[in-house]
Amino acid sequence: MRVSGPVWALGAMSGTSLDGVDAGMVLTDGHIITEFGPDAYRAYTQAERAVIRAGFGHWPDDPGVEAAAEVVEAAHAEVLARFTGAEVVGFHGQTLAHDPRGRGTHQAGNGALLADVLGCPVVWDFRSNDVQMGGQGAPLAPFFHHACARYAGLTEPVAFLNLGGVGNLTWVDPGLSRPDEPGALLAFDTGPANAPINDLMLARRGVAQDEGGALAASGTVDEAVVAAFLNHPYFFKMPPKSLDRNDFPALLPAVAYVSDADAAATLTACAAAAVARGAEHFPAPVARLFVCGGGRHNGAMMAQLSQRLGLVAEPVEAIGLNGDMLEAQAFAYLAVRVLRGLPTSAPATTGVPAAVGGGKVSRP
Repeated sequence: MRVSGPVWALGAMSGTSLDGVDAGMVLTDGHIITEFGPDAYRAYTQAERAVIRAGFGHWPDDPGVEAAAEVVEAAHAEVLARFTGAEVVGFHGQTLAHDPRGRGTHQAGNGALLADVLGCPVVWDFRSNDVQMGGQGAPLAPFFHHACARYAGLTEPVAFLNLGGVGNLTWVDPGLSRPDEPGALLAFDTGPANAPINDLMLARRGVAQDEGGALAASGTVDEAVVAAFLNHPYFFKMPPKSLDRNDFPALLPAVAYVSDADAAATLTACAAAAVARGAEHFPAPVARLFVCGGGRHNGAMMAQLSQRLGLVAEPVEAIGLNGDMLEAQAFAYLAVRVLRGLPTSAPATTGVPAAVGGGKVSRP
C-alpha cells in the first residue's frame, strides 16, 4: 500500500444481531474520507446463525468456537471476493465474548487466512491491543464517525447512534480536526439494542427479527420493566464503557409472561431508554442524532428514541451516508489508520490511558 495519499480500503463487519456480513469500500488517507465505494451484503443462513449463536459467550479453544469461526471466515471470504481494487482489507470478525476487565475480548475469525484467500493485506484483531492497554476495546467506530461528520460538512456537535445487537453512541465535535484531540469525541455502549428483541422473536415466533418494528408498534410498553431495567449497575457507570451481548440476562425473563406484542414493545422501549440515559453524559447538547445499523429500520424504535430523547432520531441517510454499511466502512477506514501508524482509539472512546492504535496485519 502507498505510504501517503488516499487508498481504497475494504471493510467487513459481522454484528451481534447475526443478520449477515456487511462489506464496503472507502477511499481515505486515514484522516479524511474522500469517497465511498461499492458495498455488498451476504446474509447468514438459519443454520449458520445457529452455529455462531452456539459460540456466544465462549473463548478460544472452547467447544463450538472453531465451528463458529469457520462459518464467519467462509461468509467473509465469499462477500469480500466480490470486490476489486482494494489495497487493504479491514476484518472485524464476529464478537463471541467481551470481558475487557476479565478475560479480554474474543472475535472469531482468522485474518491471516483471509489474506491468503484474497491475496491482499488484511488488518484484523482491532480490539485486543486497546484492552491490553487498559481500554474497553469498544466501541471502535467513533474515529470513523468523526471523519463522517467532517465529510458531511457538519460543524456543530452531533451524535451517531449505532443500533446493532448492542447500542453505542458517539458524541462528535466536528469543529476539531483530529479525533484524538481532547473534546473531539465521547463514545460508549448504551445497552442492549436489537439482540434481546431478536432473541424474543426467534424464541416465540421462529423469525429473526421484528420486521420494521410492526409487532412492537402493536403492543403496550410495560414502564415498570423499563424502570427496573434502568436500575442495572451499568447505567450508573461513567463512560467510556462497553458491554457484551449477554450482559443483561434478566431482561427477557422480565417480559416472559406478557404477550408477544407487549414484550416486543417493552424491549424496544428499554433499548431507547438506555440511549436516552446515555445522552445525559453528552459534554454539550447535540443539534442532531443520526441512527445507523439495523435498528433504524424499526419504526417503533425510532419513535421511542424521538419520544424519550426529545430530539428527532434521523437515519444517517439524512446526511448522505449508508446506515447499513457504516460499521463495515469504519473498519476499512481503521485499517488504513493501522497501516499508517495512526491511533484508532482514545481515552474518551474506550477509556484507554492514551491514544493508541490496534490491529494485526497479515499479508498474503
